[in-house]
Amino acid sequence: MLTEQIVLDALSKVQEPELGKDIVTLNMVKDIQINGDKLAFTIQLTTPACPLKSEIEKRCRVALESVPGLSHIEVRWGSQVARAAMNQQMDQMAPGIKNVIAVSSGKGGVGKTTVAVNLAVALAREGASVGILDADIYGPNVPKMMGLKDKPLSRDGKMVPPEAHGVHVMSMGFLVPDDTPLVWRGPMIHGAIQQFLRDVDWGEVDYLIVDLPPGTGDAQLSICQLMPVTGAVIVTTPQEVSLLDSRRGLAMFQKVNVPLLGIIENMSFFQCPNCDCRTDIFSTGGGEKAAKTLGVDFLGAIPIEVAIREGGDAGTPITAGDPDAVQSLAITEIARNIAAKIAVRNQGNVLRIV
Repeated sequence: MLTEQIVLDALSKVQEPELGKDIVTLNMVKDIQINGDKLAFTIQLTTPACPLKSEIEKRCRVALESVPGLSHIEVRWGSQVARAAMNQQMDQMAPGIKNVIAVSSGKGGVGKTTVAVNLAVALAREGASVGILDADIYGPNVPKMMGLKDKPLSRDGKMVPPEAHGVHVMSMGFLVPDDTPLVWRGPMIHGAIQQFLRDVDWGEVDYLIVDLPPGTGDAQLSICQLMPVTGAVIVTTPQEVSLLDSRRGLAMFQKVNVPLLGIIENMSFFQCPNCDCRTDIFSTGGGEKAAKTLGVDFLGAIPIEVAIREGGDAGTPITAGDPDAVQSLAITEIARNIAAKIAVRNQGNVLRIV
């Protein structure tokens, strides 16, 4: 007779590919339902954007092959994103934010904001609760790229971030006219970022994407020191000079004790839609070479495509407007890898605490 214990014993042989423990020990097996020779159970993932979902299911089905009398197996999915270790200041300002992902670039013009926006949308499409904080105070382009124009509403004395494409958005672009320059020093930026956390009702957010200003100046350091960043990614382009920019970015994050999740190569190559020929407009391999030289992970390459620019101008990121496009699939895979790395890091923190 099939019992819950028999099922658990079989599934205890299934290793979670990245966390290095079996799914029973990790308490990932939930809601086991047995109806004669039919079995249904839920796997609670550490992120809805898990890139190894199909592999875990395959391992579960193989493990259950040894259980006699089973004619039907249904694997269901749930998720519970773990919260990274936060400091007391962050707990008071925005207790609902679980993880902060900083998106940075050593210089402007590499498509950092475009990548940040599309990563946010990709994570939201995977089922995560996502917010994006436009910390590029001097050039707040996130509202335009997300198709948002109206100012945030107020509720109980706090601003409510507008939502687009499943993502909550906050930016200085909502509060300052487009033709008004902000001539601010570091302390003023520090105060503005504090307000974007303390005076904004973010609610429960699995991942807060922070679009940092380009470069490695005072503003970037202040933001990283104020917010307990779970991990950072550096966006670069394929040129050889990308190594120099990435090295500066890595040094900045090391200075403020922010772990670097990896490097993303944007505008990697152009694939002609007519002849399918590949052209390396900005050379090739600079991002991957930089990652190897600096000893960090290469998260992936995003091809250059007119549709990405058109989507940003129209307020519909390509991951929302054409999720099956080659570029969208590349960005989604990168987003899954980032979510997986954060899950592993958070699980390691839990184990150390225990």
